[in-house]
Amino acid sequence: MTIQVIIAGFKGRMGSTALNMINEDKDLALAALVDPCATETEIDGVPVFTSKEALIGFSADVWVDFTSPAFAYENSKFALENGFAPVVGTTGFTPEEIEELIALSAEKKIGGLIAPNFAIGAILLMQFAAQAAKYFPNLEIIELHHDKKKDAPSGTAIKTAELISQVRARQQQGLADEEELMAGARGAAFDGMRIHSVRLPGLVAHQEVIFGAQGEGLTIRHDSYDRSSFMSGVNLGIKEVVRREQLVYGLEQLL
Repeated sequence: MTIQVIIAGFKGRMGSTALNMINEDKDLALAALVDPCATETEIDGVPVFTSKEALIGFSADVWVDFTSPAFAYENSKFALENGFAPVVGTTGFTPEEIEELIALSAEKKIGGLIAPNFAIGAILLMQFAAQAAKYFPNLEIIELHHDKKKDAPSGTAIKTAELISQVRARQQQGLADEEELMAGARGAAFDGMRIHSVRLPGLVAHQEVIFGAQGEGLTIRHDSYDRSSFMSGVNLGIKEVVRREQLVYGLEQLL
């Protein structure tokens, strides 16, 4: 069975890369494209829409979302309400929004995936970091992205910190009376650890977790040099969500 896919945000860099990936996979087919900036009415026979409301009653299997944090929650909710399994690479969801979407997907018996990062290497970094944190509880996370990324810290950094906090007893790092001479110098606080965000042109998506212990240190790093690095995860997500009846948070849940 060919999986029919809608791409929301196909004009963006990730959306356009996903479009090419789907066209190259014989098991996938483009059903529709959505982007508020679109001027076309169709591309190679695929209908193009400027609003999601035009897709009410439309027939498709999966909704791939690479829009923006301002629209991702409503788009995902819309997808579930209209029978499309969402595969969402847009970050910026609150924990409450994720829980609401999981509950809605379970009610509708529709699968779905919200993935802070689709790169397999980034998923491995998170798992390795969680393992290392059992033995190196003092750590800081540095995430580096292109300067067009709107949210900070990245969803990958937050997800990494969440996984680490599940295996690491909370502890406040640094001096109890440390003082920031400039606000934000120590980064964002999460469960006693710190997360730092870097935004520069030329970057794509990069993250390192630096661990420190008495007399030694450990650094785990992942680099995405090109957006094609995310496509194996997007492809996997599309093919897995149609087999499931509930949305999951994190690509590792499907591996």
